[in-house]
Order: sequence, then structure tokens, then C-alpha cells
Amino acid sequence: MPEPSPTNAHEYTVSELAGALKRTVESAYGHVRVRGELGRVTIARSGHVYMDLKDERAVIASIIWKGVAARLRFAPEEGLEVIAEGRLTTYPGRSQYQLIVEKLEPAGAGALMALLEARRKTFEAEGLFAQARKKPLPFLPRTIGVITSPTGAVIRDILHRLSERFPRHVLLWPVLVQGEACACQVSAAIDGFNALPEDGPVPRPDLLIVARGGGSIEDLWGFNEEEVVRAAARSAIPLISAIGHETDWTLLDHVADARAPTPTGAAEIAVPVRTQLLAAVQDLGLRLSRAMTRLGERKATDLRAAARGLPRPEDLLGTLSQRFDFAAQNLQKALQGGLEVRARRLETAGARLAPGHLHRELDHIGQRLASLSGRARAGMARILAERAQKLSAEAKLLESVSYEGVLARGFALVHREDGRLVRRAAALRAGEPVCLEFADGSRKARIEGKAARTAQKHSKPRSSSPGQGSLF
Repeated sequence: MPEPSPTNAHEYTVSELAGALKRTVESAYGHVRVRGELGRVTIARSGHVYMDLKDERAVIASIIWKGVAARLRFAPEEGLEVIAEGRLTTYPGRSQYQLIVEKLEPAGAGALMALLEARRKTFEAEGLFAQARKKPLPFLPRTIGVITSPTGAVIRDILHRLSERFPRHVLLWPVLVQGEACACQVSAAIDGFNALPEDGPVPRPDLLIVARGGGSIEDLWGFNEEEVVRAAARSAIPLISAIGHETDWTLLDHVADARAPTPTGAAEIAVPVRTQLLAAVQDLGLRLSRAMTRLGERKATDLRAAARGLPRPEDLLGTLSQRFDFAAQNLQKALQGGLEVRARRLETAGARLAPGHLHRELDHIGQRLASLSGRARAGMARILAERAQKLSAEAKLLESVSYEGVLARGFALVHREDGRLVRRAAALRAGEPVCLEFADGSRKARIEGKAARTAQKHSKPRSSSPGQGSLF
């Protein structure tokens, strides 16, 4: 193996050389401003944004850290021409250099307009700008929520115009109206007003106004951000957009329920003119009074004209009065005749109720009752005799099957001392006391000897002597 030739060159490790290159690049390019087109934009789970900044001949890998990305006024999109400011560094793990972006903005109004148009088409495709989803504005809101800067002329113009037209209770939610924090503060204000309870200590607005004075497209860019557009779309409270001058249009103007050309115009849309309303009410009241007067006069004229065609009251009531008099006379006669007829009927009925007639009726009823009573007694005696014969026959049948009859024929029942019946001799032990029950009484006894086997008991011939014999 040949020996290495001697040299005076310093020998680096890989890490030492990578670190030296990193320090050299960072010291030479500590702050750069680069113009190029975005390509391959990737947002990691950590929130960091990885992208390529390129032109027609070269590509630089770029990184936007999470904190910087959250402050951007627009979302980086592939194909957008931008100007990036930051510092150049290296990534030793992959032997590549990369740009750490600290500020990113579109490269001119043309790029912003292209981005604005792309966003407008996206939201329009989702239906956020549809006229059908826009809510009607209240005619006279009790409370108006204003989202704008607390120090600008916008809030003063709105309050002045409201006081001239129809003074209302106004709640101001102060926000930044331009810059990196504009979009998040405006969307938070819209959501915050919607989150107020109906009966809470702070009244919930009936109408919202998002307002800002005029400016360039860059100044108004916060009102083109997605979070502001979506917050306005999900707002349950009707919203008026008053951003910039009449010629200025933002995406918030498209999604809002109404657009005002200026902040002062928003106040004019929000409330009617109080003096005009009072004048209109007075005019309507005067017209109503005049109309009622004319109506009364016309009805009185019509009544007088109709009265001339009606007959006189005495002509209408004369015939009816005469008919009433005739009916009253006939009623008196009818009542008298009715009383006479009923008196005669009463006399006829009274004659039928004489004592002799009643006695005969009672005697006839008594005879019928006596006849019925005799037949009932005879029938009852016959039924009782039949039932007595049947009962006597059943008593004889019961006596024939009774165990007492068996005992009377000379048999006996064997009981243990506790009263249990003994059915087999094998169940008794020698010396065990028992009770013998006869037909005329019972006697106590004691068992002696052993029980004979069943086979022997059956094979033993019966005694021919009369009587039962001994059981033991």
C-alpha cells in the first residue's frame, strides 16, 4: 500500500467543513431581498412552510418558520410572484443552501390582483357570494356593532351620521384595519359579537358594520383574507361592509349582506332618518283622519238614502200587534177550556177510587196470593223430600266407603306415637310403641320380635279359625 504524500493542507472533518461553509454563507448573505416565483409550497404539521423560490434558470429552497407564517398577509400559493426578505444559510444534513424567509409580499399590484381574482373565484364557487344566502337588514336596529379603528375618522363619521339620522346604541370593537394582524382581529371581532348572549350584560348587536377608510390594495388586503371572508359568511348577525371608497372593492364586500360605498354611507344604510319617519307618520295620520271623516260622511249619506226607502215603524208593527192581541184572547179561552176538561177527567178518576172498589180489588189480590202461596209450599215440600232422599243415599254411600266401616268389621289401624300411619310391618322396630285404633276406641301397644319376610308372609296358609286372630 503506497504511503500518502506529505502536504501542508489542513485536514477538515465533514462537520467542520460544513460548519465553515455555513458561517461563510451566513456572514456574506446575512440579509437578502429576492424576487422570484413560488413553486412547490408545502405546509408541515408543525406550521412551518417549505417552498421553492425560482426563476427560469435557478431554484432556491426556502423556509418560513411558523411564527413568521402566522403573520403573513396572504397565503403562499404556487405560481405567485413574490419578493422575499431573509437570510441565506446552509443545511448540512443535505449539503444544500436555503433561504430563511422573514418577510414575504407579492411582487406588485398585478400579483395581488391575480391572487385576489383566484380567491374570488374559489369563494364564489363555494356559494359564499350567492344572493340567496344574504340576510335582510333590520329596519331600525336597537344596537349596532362597529368593527374599525378607535382612533381614525371612520368611527367619528359613523357616530355623527347616526346621531343626525336616528341615534342608536353603538358598540365599538377596536381592531387594526391594516397590517399583518388586521385579518385575525377583524374575524375575531365578528365572531365575538355573534358569541354575545341575547340577554347578557352587554347587549348583542342587531347589525354589524365593518368599516375602514380608503387606501391602496396592499392597505386593504386584510379584508381579502380567507378568515375574514369566512367569519362574515358564518355571522348570524346581518353585516354591512364599508371598506375604502366607492371604487374600492374587497372580498368582504362580496360576502357581506350589504355593501356601503363609504363608512358614512354604512350609517345611512343602517338607520332611517328620524325626522323623515316622524313627518311620514304625521302625514299618514292626517290622511287617515281625513279618510275616516270622508268615510263617515259617505256612510251617513247612504244611511239617509236607505232610510227613505224603508216603511214607517207603525206600518211594520201594526199588523203584528193586532195578531198578538188576537192570540192573547185565544190563549185565555184555551186555558179556561183546558182547565174544565181536566176537572171532568179528575172527577171521573175520583169515582173509580171509591172504597168498595178498592176492597174488591184487594180481596181479589189476596185470593191470588193465597193460591200462589199454597202452590209454593207444596212445591217446596216436594223439593225438600227429593233432596232428603238424595242426601240419605249419598250418606249411605259415604258410610260404605268409610274406613270406620272397615274398623267395625274387625280391622284396626296402626299409628306411631306422632300420629303417622304405619302401612308395612317392616317399617316398625322391635320395642317401638304404637297406637291401635279400633272401631270403638284406641289402645297402646309395643312391638315384639322381628318382622317376618314378605315371601314367608305370603306363603303362610291362612287360618281357618273364625275371627281376625292376633296381628303379632
